[in-house]
Amino acid sequence: MSLSATTAPPSPAAPPPSRDVSSRRRRGRLLNRLDVKYSPYLYIAPFFLIFGTFGLYPMVRTAWMSLHDWDMIGDHSFIGFDNYTRLMSDEYFWNALVNTFGIFALSTIPQLLLALFLANLLNRTLLRAKTFFRMAIFMPNVVSVAAVAIVFGMLFQREFGLFNWLLSFVGVDPVDWDGQRWSSWFAISSMVNWRWTGYNTLILLAGMQAIPKDLYEAAAIDGASPWRQFWQITLPMLKPTFIFVVILSTIGGMQLFTEPLLFGNGNIIGGNQREFQTLAMYMYEMGIVNLNTAGYGAAVAWAIFMIIVVVSLFNFLLVRRSAK
Repeated sequence: MSLSATTAPPSPAAPPPSRDVSSRRRRGRLLNRLDVKYSPYLYIAPFFLIFGTFGLYPMVRTAWMSLHDWDMIGDHSFIGFDNYTRLMSDEYFWNALVNTFGIFALSTIPQLLLALFLANLLNRTLLRAKTFFRMAIFMPNVVSVAAVAIVFGMLFQREFGLFNWLLSFVGVDPVDWDGQRWSSWFAISSMVNWRWTGYNTLILLAGMQAIPKDLYEAAAIDGASPWRQFWQITLPMLKPTFIFVVILSTIGGMQLFTEPLLFGNGNIIGGNQREFQTLAMYMYEMGIVNLNTAGYGAAVAWAIFMIIVVVSLFNFLLVRRSAK
């Protein structure tokens, strides 16, 4: 007796996709390619729109104004580079440049050294209440600069100021802090130091905390003292962060405006004899206060920009050299 094998009937072929389904698939693939290719540009477009409106266009406009004898309420005659030639022989411009670099030196160098010391102190493992001290050291940066100027203006008063009162105990005559160049530099730099030391401290502290702890443990096993660890481990590993802080301080120092303006009670020329007028204040005087010299004020603005670029490039080369 034999069994006959039965075969299953063939399954019917799947119907071909309709035109609507295939077109939807093609559109989906096309949209997917467009999304992958062009959506990143849409995400970053708001930044470029804002930068172009409030950053690039004002720079180009200022450069165009600097090439003209620009009167805010009159003619705009083209004069080429005459405004820049005038800068080279303008004693007020060079006076503002000296004041800017003088205040920058008195504020930046002590500020960075103190910030480095405080950051190293806050980075110690044995220090208690670290969060409290980190918040407290940042508080001066949160305080309004107008309030800071009022307080320091009272401290540096000639007749009833705290500092002159303290100097009287050692036989020093009252100092006219805003009437002399060096004294006004010292007073303004003290405001800048008080306000920005904590900010730089936290940046340096973040850089220190990124240094591997294994390096310190290995150095301690080898008998290295904390001071030697700081010089041989902390400073070399912190160099890129420190250069970054130097660049930020340089940009801020070259654009110093609010502190000296408020210290002089709103006097845009910076004292009776321009003792502490900075480049930013001189630019404001030429470009805003004097409406008939807006073109020259624009040239001063571009001079400040070029000074910042040169110093920043110098620091960038230091960063590249330190990374080798």
